[in-house]
Amino acid sequence: MGKVSEFLANVKAELKKVTWPAKKETYASTTIVIVLVLLSAVFLGGVDMILSRLIRLVLG
Repeated sequence: MGKVSEFLANVKAELKKVTWPAKKETYASTTIVIVLVLLSAVFLGGVDMILSRLIRLVLG
């Protein structure tokens, strides 16, 4: 039990050292991630559609 409480004390000490981002930075980072995910989804969907049509032409 002593090791667990020591571990939790170390975790608490480390969390106090963390520099948490401001609300504005969090929103900006989240927006960038969402936009990049959407762009990636559109790109991959387009590639998938093109390859599917190409395979249908070759096989069909």
